[in-house]
Amino acid sequence: MKIALVQTNPIIGDFAGNSARILARTREARERGCRLAIFPELSLCGYPPQDLLERADFIAAHDRALNHLLPGTGDIGVVLGVIERRTGSGKPLYNTALLADNGREIARSRKRLLPTYDVFDETRYFEPGDRSVVAPFAGLRLGLTVCEDIWFEEERYGVDPVAAMQADKPDCLINISASPYYHGKLGERQAVFSALCRRHRLPLLYANQVGGQDSLIFDGHSLVLTPEGEVGGCAPGFAEHLLVVESGTWGTEEEQSVPVDATATVLAALTLGVRDYLHKSGFSTAVLGVSGGIDSAVTAAIACRALGPENVLAVALPSPFTSAASIEDARLLAANLGCPFKVVPITPAMHAYRETLAPLFAGLAEDVTEQNIQARIRGNILMALSNKFGRLLLSTGNKSELAVGYCTLYGDMSGGLSVLADVPKQMVYGLALEINRERAIIPARSISRPPTAELKPGQCDQDDLPPYETLDPILQAYLEERLSVDEIAARGFDRAVVADLVRRIATNEYKRRQAALGLKVTSKAFGHGRRYPLVQKFRS
Repeated sequence: MKIALVQTNPIIGDFAGNSARILARTREARERGCRLAIFPELSLCGYPPQDLLERADFIAAHDRALNHLLPGTGDIGVVLGVIERRTGSGKPLYNTALLADNGREIARSRKRLLPTYDVFDETRYFEPGDRSVVAPFAGLRLGLTVCEDIWFEEERYGVDPVAAMQADKPDCLINISASPYYHGKLGERQAVFSALCRRHRLPLLYANQVGGQDSLIFDGHSLVLTPEGEVGGCAPGFAEHLLVVESGTWGTEEEQSVPVDATATVLAALTLGVRDYLHKSGFSTAVLGVSGGIDSAVTAAIACRALGPENVLAVALPSPFTSAASIEDARLLAANLGCPFKVVPITPAMHAYRETLAPLFAGLAEDVTEQNIQARIRGNILMALSNKFGRLLLSTGNKSELAVGYCTLYGDMSGGLSVLADVPKQMVYGLALEINRERAIIPARSISRPPTAELKPGQCDQDDLPPYETLDPILQAYLEERLSVDEIAARGFDRAVVADLVRRIATNEYKRRQAALGLKVTSKAFGHGRRYPLVQKFRS
């Protein structure tokens, strides 16, 4: 029997559009000789719908869409991710895998393991299922699971859904998923799934959502694994796709292994994240400031990949402290990308601010205040261009700067989307090299010269920060590994430097709370998955 693993890119709440995608892919699966088509978790409403699940009208719209959808699937089986109502005590909904054939329901399997870590908060909305389901279909016994159900960890969950279904003797496991991407996730996922298949001597059919949704990026990479834990085939990442699996061999028509999670994968994720955030939000064009530095250069290159260079406006905003090299590199970058480029000097606005504030600042030396005014002038000009021309402003700061507050509220932090907010500085350099792999796009000088904000004469990032090769590993240890100051220092870092960076992370939480939405590409991003109080005195 041929089975289709279908990775779709839904828009949350677009029931008509999502239904049309499902029906179109169902027809394609039928035309390619498939008897069953498997779609991702909550494929009808899109994942994660968050507090829309608390709206009665949202649930009613979902149910109407499902009732219209099922008869249209025709003479083929489908596994869909749907919302299921429930009554009684507890939460009012289940997160369910629905198996139907010829438009009629055969079985429902309710998600048993509800994640509540990082970006997940499913116990807020859903009641866990209380049994594992093995459903007969076309001569096979299908073990139906939803996403987290195959990520069992004994210390986190008291029940193993796959182990619990073994008495019913499944022939294969089916997992419908909406598993967001982060750097390293592909290898981690394959290792967990391979061990699961070997442990239970069962093949696994895994259908994963694809697409950008707010800060999350879903990578797809739907796959089939054999009972020996070997990859029988893998769908491409970061694009909609239909992968045909043969149940006799647990192989696919496409010979493709799980790709290595490299810098190119991160670049593909960010490109998809930018494209989907803008297009799903109703934008088609973007604007950003380009300084001649590496962060804005990488952001501009990603935006041009995502939207087309003709839809990205790059703006240089020089001050008296801006070097000629910076303007030259910004202009060269735009020429290499083929995107429109403008120069808007900010010197007249700086003079106006100085005159306006002179009576209030009389007798006081210039300090970081005047530097921040420059950043805010730039932010205001870019926001004016955004407002006037309907372009979404992309902010260009990286994770390393955002972590320690080396950024200006209402200045360089202005924008509707922060492309590199979860990209450490050293990874930014890696992205630049990847972008330049086939031809020189980012000027060599933007990559090679020491990073600087150019807000005062001779300024360099390392006047205020440790070298990024020191800073980034400390940030990873503290943010992603959750190590203490002493544990990080034990790795060979200066304890005073570590303690100062941890202090900066804590005291700049208020800035990050007001930052533009950032795309998540590491295991612990600033945003919904990391919730710390703004006012607190704990220091590691």
